[in-house]
Amino acid sequence: MNDRYDPGYGGDQYELVGYDEYGQPVYRQIPAQQTPQQAYDPYAQQGYGYDPYATGQQQPAQPYDSYDTGRQPQAPPYDPAYDPYGTGTPAGGTAAYDPYGQPAAGAQQPRAAGQTAHIPQQPGPAEVPDDPQAGRERDYHTEQFAFVEEPDGDSGDVIDWLKFTENRTERREEARRRARSRVIALVVVLALVAAGGVGYLWYAGKLPGLSSSDAKSGPSTAVADQKRDVIVVHLHNTAKGGTSTALLVDNTTTQQGTTVLLPNSLTLTDDAGSVTTLAKSVDDDGSSGTRDQLDTVLGTNIEGTWRLDTPYLQNLVELVGNIDIDTDTDVPDPGKKKGTAPLVREGKSQTLSGKAAVAYATYRASGEAQNAQLERFGQVLQGVLRKMSSDAQAATVTVQTLGQIIEPPLSDKNLGAFLAKLADLAKGGDHKTALLPVQTDGTLSAETSASVVKDILGGTAKSPDQGSAVRVSVQNATGVKDNTEKARVVLLNGGFSFLEGGTASAAQGASKVLYSDAAHKDDATEVAKTLGLPDGAVSKGTVGSNADVSVVLGQDYTPSSS
Repeated sequence: MNDRYDPGYGGDQYELVGYDEYGQPVYRQIPAQQTPQQAYDPYAQQGYGYDPYATGQQQPAQPYDSYDTGRQPQAPPYDPAYDPYGTGTPAGGTAAYDPYGQPAAGAQQPRAAGQTAHIPQQPGPAEVPDDPQAGRERDYHTEQFAFVEEPDGDSGDVIDWLKFTENRTERREEARRRARSRVIALVVVLALVAAGGVGYLWYAGKLPGLSSSDAKSGPSTAVADQKRDVIVVHLHNTAKGGTSTALLVDNTTTQQGTTVLLPNSLTLTDDAGSVTTLAKSVDDDGSSGTRDQLDTVLGTNIEGTWRLDTPYLQNLVELVGNIDIDTDTDVPDPGKKKGTAPLVREGKSQTLSGKAAVAYATYRASGEAQNAQLERFGQVLQGVLRKMSSDAQAATVTVQTLGQIIEPPLSDKNLGAFLAKLADLAKGGDHKTALLPVQTDGTLSAETSASVVKDILGGTAKSPDQGSAVRVSVQNATGVKDNTEKARVVLLNGGFSFLEGGTASAAQGASKVLYSDAAHKDDATEVAKTLGLPDGAVSKGTVGSNADVSVVLGQDYTPSSS
């Protein structure tokens, strides 16, 4: 066997010196006598023993001993004609490989992302180096090796975690977007609700500075042109006597309900043209006569009369389930002795039964004006309306359950429907109570009655023209009830206006005829003669607020036989 090997690169030869542990021949380089021809090595810059840029400088391959035996063999440049493994390495040089298929030290193999860089093992003859430091232990570094990129079991988890994090971030952003959308939608809904509420309040006339009539009827609807339903209710005290009168008004144009309280001193004109009072008219002329007289004085159109005796009021309060009102005084129990607990206590939101409601509505303390009792009656009516059903059919059943006879033209069905409307207004806060103001003589003035007669009733005050008729107030102190009526007939026939003065608590022996103004002294003397009283009964004194002459009939009064 030829122990010399000529690779054909310009005369350098190698001498066989032995074999390695794999049976591969190991050569030693024998220097040539002349300068060898430089070979083109495109991978010399990467430690493969050649110059890829043809600089003429040969880059020797790094010797490597895979088992660190102290020997550092050096592989010769790869001969393209000698390729025992068929790797197809390009001509011009090769890289030395270790037994495990790793490139020589200093070699850097480019790797494509996601691919495994693997170079098959190409063991070659180990070159015996001429390095004087041969035998020294080689110091290896990690950058001399090209590592195989193997799939990592955790890489999939990392990718999954990244995807999960990305998806969770997207979900959070989507949740934020939805939350913002919901907030915007909520704000829009609240704005619409607020606008609708303000519009309703404006329409209902509940905004500050706007009255219900201005908001609902509008400026084009005049007060006189508004549609109103009106009935008159008379409370008859069957136990103690006396009456209390109120008008129930339903303004269907402004959707406002009102209870107008009418003082008993209100002057009216009866069918005979005589001046009388409301209290007297209710007792003498009945429902139809009084209704016509009120229409004349107030300029209204009353549709019907509801006579409500105190027993029916008591039943009505119990049918609606008691009432709650703010009482202004203690009311004693009429069935108990003085000093016992009152039937009605003064205070806010007092719950009254039927009996207590009647006692409060008819109560008038000693020395109180009749208007004080009248206002208590108005409170009871307000409380009943708030508890009455707003359903017309149910309210009609309540009226029918009372068992009272409703005077025509009003019927129980009409009354039930009317009360249901007022009940609905009262529950919504659109019902109020107003006292009709009258002057001391029982007449109405344009100034004092405009707020009630014109605005609420839509009428015009037309108090009876007193003319030359002298107004005479008569109080019965004879102890005989019929004497009042007999005196009234005599005075009316004499051309005087009769005013009811009530009945004295105790009988008096002598009659009195009083005048307060000297201008009415002669009128007082004429009244005495008309009644058959002596001239000595005439004197100057205190006269009723709405009368010219006051008469107190004593036991010396003898009614005229005519």
